[in-house]
Amino acid sequence: MTQREIMLKKIGTYKFALKDLQLYLDTHPKDEYALRKYDEYKEILKPLVKEFESRFGPLTVKADNVNKFLWIKNPWPWDTEEDD
Repeated sequence: MTQREIMLKKIGTYKFALKDLQLYLDTHPKDEYALRKYDEYKEILKPLVKEFESRFGPLTVKADNVNKFLWIKNPWPWDTEEDD
């Protein structure tokens, strides 16, 4: 396995654990142990993602307020009247 694949696997493992804990906490919101584990895994994941993105590029698309999509500002087809 390459270093990239190893890091992706580790990131995926923590993301899966976080999602699983999130689902569990939906039905057990007062479980202190699960809450601590969720926070612990979230803190472990942050530097892993940061390191991966610095070495291999972004994992997800991140929108910023500077480059908004222009097509959304144009009129929609049903907003204009066509001459028949």
